[in-house]
Amino acid sequence: MNMQTSTVMAPPPPKGLENMKLSIVMMRDIMLKTMFRKNLDVATDIAKAICLPLQVTQELIDMSREQKLLEATGTLNANNGGEMGFQLTDQGKARTMDALQQSEYFGAMPVPLEVYREQVKRQSIRNIMITRGQLTDAMGHLILPDDLLSNLGPAVSSGRSILMYGPPGNGKSSISNGIRDAMGDKIYVPRAIEYAGQVITVYDPIVHSAVEEQVDDPNQLRRRTKFDTRYVKCQRPTVITGGELSLDMLDLVYNPTARTYQAPLQLKSTGGIFIVDDLGRQAEPPQSLVNRWIVPLEEAKDILALQSGEKFEVPFDTLVIFSTNFHPNEIFDQAALRRIFYKIKIDGPNQENFLKIFALVANKKGVPLQEDALIHLLQDKYPTIDNIYANYQPVFLIDQMIAICEFEGIPNQMSPELIDRAWANMFVKDETIVK
Repeated sequence: MNMQTSTVMAPPPPKGLENMKLSIVMMRDIMLKTMFRKNLDVATDIAKAICLPLQVTQELIDMSREQKLLEATGTLNANNGGEMGFQLTDQGKARTMDALQQSEYFGAMPVPLEVYREQVKRQSIRNIMITRGQLTDAMGHLILPDDLLSNLGPAVSSGRSILMYGPPGNGKSSISNGIRDAMGDKIYVPRAIEYAGQVITVYDPIVHSAVEEQVDDPNQLRRRTKFDTRYVKCQRPTVITGGELSLDMLDLVYNPTARTYQAPLQLKSTGGIFIVDDLGRQAEPPQSLVNRWIVPLEEAKDILALQSGEKFEVPFDTLVIFSTNFHPNEIFDQAALRRIFYKIKIDGPNQENFLKIFALVANKKGVPLQEDALIHLLQDKYPTIDNIYANYQPVFLIDQMIAICEFEGIPNQMSPELIDRAWANMFVKDETIVK
């Protein structure tokens, strides 16, 4: 597949404690908690766990020794290249317990929000230029009209918002996934960010696909310093929500035990795509959901709130794709529609494209085409539903025929009779149920 190579500038590793833009006390406490929770005692292991360069970690260790919170064990660790070991003093243990009472967070040092903003600009979704070739490659498994790709391309490259609407079963979800696949570059996702002394975890292995680093490279340690390892190099993220989406899922999630926050879905999708599938099936009205996105869509920033009620701005750099089976005028007012930059109708295929899809699916699944079965389908069955074709129907009908053939113990085939039996399962007749 002809994908673009990554041109995203990596976040540079911090040069020293004075460049970190975090409170010295916070950094020291996170290091102490990490040493305590992970039972670490040498600088290289500590540096790896808190995701800081060795020299910056050593500065924190030296400072903690001066404050009598750490002491050298006096033994060299043979398993770690003869490194000096360190341990918490009694005073250090007391400080660590106190710090754990304030927040259970340990591990990767968070990235200050203001520093993260700069990285978001470097890897903005709006910097992406997708060509017709890339979009066609990513949608290769779908039969789509040319004018649809002509509309989709500029919409995706703008990095703004897209509303896809049209009858169900025509691949709106597949097209959304194809857009995701067309983005071939990688970005850097922070493990956690910091605002006003609060830690907000961002990296989520369920949402983010980390790019494997080569472990067998003898220069691995040197390579790790090429970018700030408080970030994870990932594919551009995709968050897909459906009928389960509610407004509170777009707020910070506070963990009262750990006393930390988890980023909401739209913050996790920064630099990627947020797909709201089946709009109109959620508990909240579609208008309310779109109203929640108005400021982010227009101003490229979102507003979140801490437990204290303090509100703050975070970058909003996400391609939002709304997908609905309803006509937009049924679920939105004109003001909301104005704020969605691109409205693209996804219709069912015409008869010619339907036959192309049917033939492709039959070939892929090993069902020979039979002329009298196709004539029966097109001339006898489809007129009963006003010749309305949908992209899901070929797969449905062919899978039904395969299931019948397997049950009857005959080779995969199609016939007018098998078409009738498959068709009967695709639609439910309106009947009066007698109680």
